[in-house]
Amino acid sequence: MREGSVQPVIEMKGITKIYPNGVIANKDVDFSVKAGEIHAVMGENGAGKSTLMKMLFGLERLDKGQIFFQGKPVSITCPADAIAMKIGMVHQEFMLVPSLTVAENMMLREEPVKGIFIDRTKAVEETVKISEKYHLPIDPQARICDLPVGMKQRVEILKALYRGAQILILDEPTAVLTPQETEELFRQLIILKENGHTVIFISHKIREVKQICDRITILKNGLSMGVYEVKDITETDISRLMVGREVKMKLDKKSAKPGRVVLKAQHLCYGYGEGKLKVNDVNFTVRSGEIVGIAGVEGNGQRELLEMLTGLRRIQRGKAEISGLDIAKMSIREIRDKAKTAYIPQDRLVFGVATEATIRENLLDNRLSHEEFSRAGVMKEKSLTEKARELIREFKIKCGGEKQTVNMLSGGNIQKVVVARELSMPRDLIIIDQPSRGIDVGATKFIHEKIFELRDANTAILVSSADLQEIMELSDSLFVMYEGEIVAYFKDLNGITEEELGEYMLGINRQSDEEIKEAFYEQ
Repeated sequence: MREGSVQPVIEMKGITKIYPNGVIANKDVDFSVKAGEIHAVMGENGAGKSTLMKMLFGLERLDKGQIFFQGKPVSITCPADAIAMKIGMVHQEFMLVPSLTVAENMMLREEPVKGIFIDRTKAVEETVKISEKYHLPIDPQARICDLPVGMKQRVEILKALYRGAQILILDEPTAVLTPQETEELFRQLIILKENGHTVIFISHKIREVKQICDRITILKNGLSMGVYEVKDITETDISRLMVGREVKMKLDKKSAKPGRVVLKAQHLCYGYGEGKLKVNDVNFTVRSGEIVGIAGVEGNGQRELLEMLTGLRRIQRGKAEISGLDIAKMSIREIRDKAKTAYIPQDRLVFGVATEATIRENLLDNRLSHEEFSRAGVMKEKSLTEKARELIREFKIKCGGEKQTVNMLSGGNIQKVVVARELSMPRDLIIIDQPSRGIDVGATKFIHEKIFELRDANTAILVSSADLQEIMELSDSLFVMYEGEIVAYFKDLNGITEEELGEYMLGINRQSDEEIKEAFYEQ
């Protein structure tokens, strides 16, 4: 561990954050970042990474400690304080208005005016000027809803730069990017670094941190495990410091033994009346004992497809059967109960949990009518508590107990609550959207192992992930979606590279209709 002589632009000393329920997010943490470096912050779920950065950006209040900016003590009580110090933050969930243009989003709350009206011409000019200054080209008049994810992220970065940010905090910036988009982002970050900007890079991807970052701060259980020069530390050492042991991500995956067809989708369409179909004539099957993957840049119909299959959206045209049951007119509960389908959604906070409810309530709300937990409408409190504690132990949920509310958990532990509820009951079909988004290597490995365990127990599994490494590791076969259509089918993944899949995901390449049909009928 080595520290250079350059004066840090930001120092956080002795930072402590304790939530009202007694959970310690950070304890006596020191963190510093130098001007003109790319500095990684890593740690497993609940380690305190996001909390520490939220305090730096004014989204959380620290309980103890001091923040220094250019050597002087400062108080950051809200994002406006941070922005005044030229600190910007790009969140994992983009803060953009989909119906507005790039220029309108860029100028939001800082709109140039002409008389009493917004000067839209000036907004476009300012957007062009800032994009040219930082070599980040963007169409100022494109609507956000029409942009690919990589371009949306570029808008967020430009927004921060337009507001004067010299220090950029990026929260899991590559979580939804293809390999090509990730490489482009890294080129952009190098340019920013060369122009004197400082980047704080929150990530769970050790390989990327080694590729792009200068130094790394590792957190574990709210404590700092030290600051390291990235060139002097191995991937194994990073993993060990994060989770207390070496995590071998290479999983023991047995060959699939597909059985009966559990899910059959035929000519599914969605988006009539919206100008362009979000899902356009999609056909595929998923059999028991296999994992079928969906690869694609976000916004290409995967989410709409999965939500049709789980009842969150109505099937507008086509047919879907689960275990021989036509689900078109089924309710969400009927799909879950009659068709024995589990669903782990992409948006865990909106569709996955009740944030104000306890962990116990979230873990068991799908089985309260079972005789094991209720009789004549009266809940069996002891049985509920015992089962909740069992799931907390089995799925390694880091919490203060089953009565803690879910909104007090880290993002990764919220994901574990959803996974524990959905994967702990017998199901014919499990549908998973972004299984490991925003969670650490240890938790990712654990969830992947559970998925393989269920597949080997003859469950049919459909998984969508924007993380190419993940979808290739999980899938027995997969298809790629682009602009609502299936553009490639792979019945096995031998010899297929991430770069090749990325070309299909970006629409650069496409299989012929004959190739797609042939692969489909062999599923």
